[in-house]
Amino acid sequence: MRQGALEVAAPRGAGNAGAGGARIGPNSVLQLVPVLDAQLGPLARHRLLASAGLRELPPDDGLMPEEPAAALHQALRRQYPAQAAELAREAGERTGDYILAHRIPPIARQVIRKMPSWLAAPILASSIEKHAWTFAGSGRFRVVSRQPLVFELVDNPVVRGEHADRPLCDWHAAVFQRLFNVLVDKHMKCVETQCCATGAESCRFTLT
Repeated sequence: MRQGALEVAAPRGAGNAGAGGARIGPNSVLQLVPVLDAQLGPLARHRLLASAGLRELPPDDGLMPEEPAAALHQALRRQYPAQAAELAREAGERTGDYILAHRIPPIARQVIRKMPSWLAAPILASSIEKHAWTFAGSGRFRVVSRQPLVFELVDNPVVRGEHADRPLCDWHAAVFQRLFNVLVDKHMKCVETQCCATGAESCRFTLT
């Protein structure tokens, strides 16, 4: 199969620098909003968005500045520490579903699902690496290993400046796991094994 068969459709404005500063995919915000509405209520969601400097929601067909997106995730962890991980995971699953529905062509989804997992997994990993601007912002993403499959995100903006005693990147882990569960193997798990917020040099995610 040609590598291009898994080409992910890039939104308008893809690319991560420019006069407006670093940018990230808007689903880092858009898929969290309905989760907040359902679990915390519209008033709490409005307060969280306001605290992150988000007066209006970004469109879903381009990129958005990374600072308010990161600020929203950090405000959620700060203001709702007991619920934040679960809510972020649910938003990550929704983000994965959005990518599957709108960014990966149907023929590519059909082809990769028919592949053995040992072939499908590295192809999907390469596609994720190529389109890392979707979730990495100004961070630096790479595939560290393909057996086992390990992702690394250096200077992750979504946890930048935070300090914790456990990994915090539940949204990222859920996005990765959803993509691999649907396209490669429904039993695959994604675990964040180290996190910038705990003092590590990078956030690392292992898929098994």
